[in-house]
Amino acid sequence: MLAATKKKTVAFHTLGCKLNFSETSTLSRQLEADGFEKREFTDVADVYVINTCSVTDNADKECRQLVRRIQRKAPESLVVITGCYAQLKPKEIADIPGVDLVLGAAEKFNITKHIAELSKGDSTRISSCDIEAVSGFNSSWSQGDRTRTFLKVQDGCDYSCSFCTIPMARGKSRSDNVANVVANAEKLAAEGVKEIVLTGVNLGDFGKGPDGNLKYEENFFDLVKALDKVEGISRYRISSIEPNLLTDEIIDYVAQSRAFMPHFHIPLQSGSDTILGMMRRRYKRQLYADRVTRIKQLMPHCAIGVDVIVGFPGETDAHFKETFDFLHSLDVSYLHVFTYSERDNTKALEIADVVPVSVRNDRNKTLRNLSYMKQQYFTEQHKGQTRTVLFEGHEKGGMMEGYTDNYIRIQTPFRAEWANQLVDWTI
Repeated sequence: MLAATKKKTVAFHTLGCKLNFSETSTLSRQLEADGFEKREFTDVADVYVINTCSVTDNADKECRQLVRRIQRKAPESLVVITGCYAQLKPKEIADIPGVDLVLGAAEKFNITKHIAELSKGDSTRISSCDIEAVSGFNSSWSQGDRTRTFLKVQDGCDYSCSFCTIPMARGKSRSDNVANVVANAEKLAAEGVKEIVLTGVNLGDFGKGPDGNLKYEENFFDLVKALDKVEGISRYRISSIEPNLLTDEIIDYVAQSRAFMPHFHIPLQSGSDTILGMMRRRYKRQLYADRVTRIKQLMPHCAIGVDVIVGFPGETDAHFKETFDFLHSLDVSYLHVFTYSERDNTKALEIADVVPVSVRNDRNKTLRNLSYMKQQYFTEQHKGQTRTVLFEGHEKGGMMEGYTDNYIRIQTPFRAEWANQLVDWTI
């Protein structure tokens, strides 16, 4: 057991998405409340916690490298692995030399209890269960490390996209209720937070109870309206929302909202209806185009980000050209381009005509170039306009940065009095 005489120290490392960052931050506060002292991951600590991701291609490699680094630096320290990869492949992680504890989705928020029962040198413990058994919702938010706070309001997913492991890693769709989210937003406002980014696995599916049933008679639109009334929060962003769940009423409301920013991030994944069908997406490209058109009619200045996957099995040159031409025609601001990579236990593995990795990489490069041009064009359109920028407090090379309401990045020489402040800025 860890010595009870001195204060135990803990360090964290997060791989993956905004949701993971919000959960790591919550685990950190939880352990600090239970008597731990937080350290930087580069420092020596009694316990190291690595929150893993299953979306990145090299989750296994990254995890092994981090554990090896800890082993060299602090061989007597406890190493705890949690997150999506830990839920999907607990035995694989337990076989990594130096790992002491693997916590699945149901157990990550019971981390203090599990650490208390650990001793270095014991055989690796796995505390995990079938994902079908995972229920309950844990509120989480990131804090203290950036101006924007990521607030988790939903978890899990009931969709069955053929390329995705998230439902297997995080379980069924479940969410907080509006009253709790509003209370958390009020708490964050009291602590000086100016901007909240709403996060979840499938945000637009908000409204299912903590056990995944349709318990609440409220939905994502109800949440948006309620949060808009919270005093002290100047800005909200919706981290990502499926096009089939982004309703006209949400778009119309954001267009005249007090605090919801003119900024949407909407996954597309492919501009080919054939590939969308093989991906088991719940819309066709026309619906996506209609959403973009409505947003731009109401908010010509609105930033729209797009997720797209290249190299999905069966994606021919013609399908890719459809995607490129479709994206080229859309009035969107930037792309997040992902290269398809095989995932165990997904339906996509059954699809023939695997795209060579070199072709996948070429297509990725082509779309990243398109994204760069889109971003440049979007910024160019706003030159000379005055928009509000929320500056972050970090100083890097004598500079600071912030984002306009419509997500244009601004850099300027550091001024301490502008940190976490809204400043009118001519682009």
